[in-house]
Amino acid sequence: MNGDLSQLLPLLGYMVFMIGISVFIRYQQQHSGLMQNFVRTYFIGNRDLGGFVLAMTTVATYSSVSSFVGGPGVAWNVGFGWVYMAVVQVTAVFLVLGIFGKRVALLARKFDAVTVIDIIRRRYNSDLLAEISACIIVLFFCATMVAQFVGGAKLFEAVTGYSYVTGLVLFGLMVVVYTTIGGFRAVAVTDTCCALMMMFGIVMLVYFVLETGGGYENIIAGIEARHPEMLEPLSGGKMPYGLYFTQWILVGICTIALPQSVVRGLAFKDNKSLVRAMLIGTFVVGFMNIGVNLTGILGQGVLTGELSQYGGSDNIIPRIVVTAMPPTLASIAIIGPLAASISTISSLLLVGSSAIIKDVYLHRHEKQWMDSHQNKITANQDSCGVAEELKQNPVSDTKLRALSMLATAVLGVVVFLIALTPPSLIWLINMFAFGGLETAFFWTLLLGLYWSRANKMGAMLSMVGGTVVYCLTQGLGFKLMGLHQITIGITVSLLLFLLGSYWGKPESDEVLEEFFPK
Repeated sequence: MNGDLSQLLPLLGYMVFMIGISVFIRYQQQHSGLMQNFVRTYFIGNRDLGGFVLAMTTVATYSSVSSFVGGPGVAWNVGFGWVYMAVVQVTAVFLVLGIFGKRVALLARKFDAVTVIDIIRRRYNSDLLAEISACIIVLFFCATMVAQFVGGAKLFEAVTGYSYVTGLVLFGLMVVVYTTIGGFRAVAVTDTCCALMMMFGIVMLVYFVLETGGGYENIIAGIEARHPEMLEPLSGGKMPYGLYFTQWILVGICTIALPQSVVRGLAFKDNKSLVRAMLIGTFVVGFMNIGVNLTGILGQGVLTGELSQYGGSDNIIPRIVVTAMPPTLASIAIIGPLAASISTISSLLLVGSSAIIKDVYLHRHEKQWMDSHQNKITANQDSCGVAEELKQNPVSDTKLRALSMLATAVLGVVVFLIALTPPSLIWLINMFAFGGLETAFFWTLLLGLYWSRANKMGAMLSMVGGTVVYCLTQGLGFKLMGLHQITIGITVSLLLFLLGSYWGKPESDEVLEEFFPK
């Protein structure tokens, strides 16, 4: 298919709409006085997200392009076993908001935390641990964002006929621009639009796949005739029990500790919003996750060849879209999967830039400023005045605004440049990054927030040791009993956490009273 401008117009219109939202929100913030606290407004939207927007932004952040391209492509090849495995993701939003939502919200309001790393720093009283956390976030977020850029650009190329680089430039620059301009609130609102477009895209694709394949019963009959093992839970050996177990850990239980999801708990308005978000989010992620993977299987009624004919699982969904849908509608339908990519990238960009600017740069300046005023505090025996001055920030809002936007833009451009040479198997890249973040943060957050014995040494050993072991086993391809390396990483991380917590000294009474009041 040659590039046709009519194929491009729906996507261009959507991109202009997204940037328009961001510009409007930025204008509204500047003229309503909300930007008086730039850090809180830019990175967590001033803590006033309602239930619907909170649900949609959490779903959109969790649902990446691999959910719409890589995963369904594997389902096309494997069968219903992949759907049975993926159904655990339905619990993701409910668990992350239910376990961490209210807890981190209360703590964040208590000591004005703006990021997940703020909470880690306060809980373990360690700047070093906070900076290591920031480095891990940026590293694995970059890997995830590369996967999103690559998946979105490949889909764009397959459906519109324009080149991979054209797609990368168009939607890559768009997401960097609107995230940089609008900050968290713009990301949350545009995420909501993205989630709605994802659902609309799934409905359109299911309709045309069923129509092209002659209906559900006809497609299933064809699968039964050609690949009867695809109707079995174990898919003829392609879906062993070990894969179920590790994927339930990797994309189910442990996703509660992903920083890009936990940070949503710092931003909701009230308990009513939280409960509403848990219910809406669970329904939406279930609809999208089950729907899109089932569509991948039904795509057997559209593409009936072998996987090798289509160049791998990442190309299955783009081929199905092009084959089953009229060109004009196909250009509208791909907005859904591209929206998944866009929403994930925007959220990761924002959390990544907050790790660099808020958690490292600003904190260091605040600490240096406080140290320089120590003589004044000692002489006057009164730190109230100094503390009040500190609330004004040693770095001006103008400078913070410029640096935050610059960090967001630079991070996006770096990932964009890496994506110019696309790796294959985007779902594997995504799963690698998921596993690294979960290994680093699962026990650090879960035990830190719910176990008073957890201490700095345990968190440090767990985060550093677990992540290093996970990356080494991934690099060497080492597995135990054929299980994914997340099982090794998360186990080593737990053992090191327990060792450090019982070996090292407990945290101070002040910290424990703040996190576990009697």
